[in-house]
Amino acid sequence: MKAYEFPAKVTAEGKLELPDTLLKNLTPNQQIRIIVLVNEPVDKEDDEEKEAADWARLGTEQLFAGYSDEDAIYDKI
Repeated sequence: MKAYEFPAKVTAEGKLELPDTLLKNLTPNQQIRIIVLVNEPVDKEDDEEKEAADWARLGTEQLFAGYSDEDAIYDKI
C-alpha cells in the first residue's frame, strides 16, 4: 500500500479538491482509502494551559515509571 500526504481544501460545494499531481498517480475506477486530518481551531491561552498540564502529567508519569516496589523500603526511614 502506498501513502500520499498532501494539502487539500474543501470547495464551496463541500467537495475535496485533490492536487493534479496526485490524480496523475491514481488509476481511474481504483478503490482507495482516504484519511482526513483537520486542524482544530484553539484559543491560544487554552492551548498554552493544556500544554502546561500535559507537561506536568508527563513529568508525573515519568517519575512514577521509575519507582518500583523495592523503593518502598525508603518510605519507612
